[in-house]
Amino acid sequence: MNPDLDALKPYPFERLAKLKAGVTPPTGLTHIPLTIGEPQHAPFAAALETLQAHQLEFARYPATAGTPELREAIAGWATRRFGLEGLDPERQVLPVNGTREAIFAFVQAALDRGRPARVAVPNPFYQIYEGAALLAGGQPLYLDCRVENGFRPDFDAVPAETWREVQAVFLCSPGNPTGAVTPIAEFEKLIALADEFDFLIASDECYSELYLDEAAPPPGLLEACAKLGRHDYRRCLVFHSLSKRSNLPGLRSGFVAGDAEVISAFKRYRTYHGCAMSLPVQHASITAWNDEAHVRANRDSYREKFAAVTEILGPVLDFPMPEASFYLWPAVPGGDDEAFTRELFAVEHVSVLPGSYMGRVNASHGNPGAGRLRLALVAELESTKEAAHRIRRFIERRA
Repeated sequence: MNPDLDALKPYPFERLAKLKAGVTPPTGLTHIPLTIGEPQHAPFAAALETLQAHQLEFARYPATAGTPELREAIAGWATRRFGLEGLDPERQVLPVNGTREAIFAFVQAALDRGRPARVAVPNPFYQIYEGAALLAGGQPLYLDCRVENGFRPDFDAVPAETWREVQAVFLCSPGNPTGAVTPIAEFEKLIALADEFDFLIASDECYSELYLDEAAPPPGLLEACAKLGRHDYRRCLVFHSLSKRSNLPGLRSGFVAGDAEVISAFKRYRTYHGCAMSLPVQHASITAWNDEAHVRANRDSYREKFAAVTEILGPVLDFPMPEASFYLWPAVPGGDDEAFTRELFAVEHVSVLPGSYMGRVNASHGNPGAGRLRLALVAELESTKEAAHRIRRFIERRA
């Protein structure tokens, strides 16, 4: 077996299951999980209708590159959403089976094992970045996202000798778990560093359509490129998905877009990888990318939940109000995120994720996720409010 498998860390939810093992929650309370970032809102109905209408096309093999119609729908959406002058659907867009699979595969295709291969990731982070780097023979470089830097990586703190070993940098904006949004100026700073030290930027933007201020959508990496006049998007790739935008996580539909040379090499890798998107899913995806009304309604639902939960939990928890995503990232009263999580489950039958499970220890500053919780506000409004009331009751009784 690949010896690099031994370097993989347990997934956060494996650790959570062990933490809760042996605990018997009260049977009179329904379990409310705020752990996995799986949308519980109704999936976009028109996309499902399209999927069914094209079900006989499951009998055909799809092409790795996807259909021209899907690539055109994706390019059109990205151009409208991020104010691009153009995105070539033939050379700069590649449909993928969800961003998780694509992110993992991208790292396998991108890293050169013949030289130092560091992969910079935000810390705390979505664990697939780390696992992909390790299995590609790379070494993760953890960039702490702490409150003093707005829960975003501090690129200025990385010395030049370290940048020289970096082959890829992952961004997650809006951030998981923090909800922090990368401003255009920071994208531009990272692009300049990529030019200087010759690395690729991979921007995971799967939460980009879940934002609280309708007048302030989060910017993206390709948008920053366009403002710099870099319409070839050199060294830059973005990853987008229908999972959160359209409440279709099971459809496994997303795309990668950016630098045509990188897209071409990645497509060649994927041809051997054997992960083309089925034709019915492609048709459903076209329907979803071409509609914005359901996405606005989805944002409205999340705004209502954030407003309700903030009112309930604001008096007892300290948390930054996220600009986007569907997570809260509160500090834990008393500072022990594992103890709080286990006791909350035992007393109130509510599951949350310890922040330390999403981070890695920095030798000089500790784990930047420690002492915090990730709350995924994905359930319907009443269940989410009930969970918030139980958390508040638990904190007030525990004080």
